[in-house]
Amino acid sequence: MSVSSHVNELRRKHQMLSDAVERAQKSPGSNDLEIAQMKRQKLRLKEQIERLAH
Repeated sequence: MSVSSHVNELRRKHQMLSDAVERAQKSPGSNDLEIAQMKRQKLRLKEQIERLAH
C-alpha cells in the first residue's frame, strides 16, 4: 500500500469516527466514555495522518 493510499484510508476512518461522535453526542442515551474513546481514537488518527503527510 502506498503512503498516499494509506493516508486516504486514515482520513476515511477519521471522517467515519467524526460522524459517529456527532451522532452519539446528539443521542440522548449516549455513553460519555464511548464518546471520549472515539475522540481519542480520532486524535490518534489525525496525528498519524499529519505524520505521514509531511
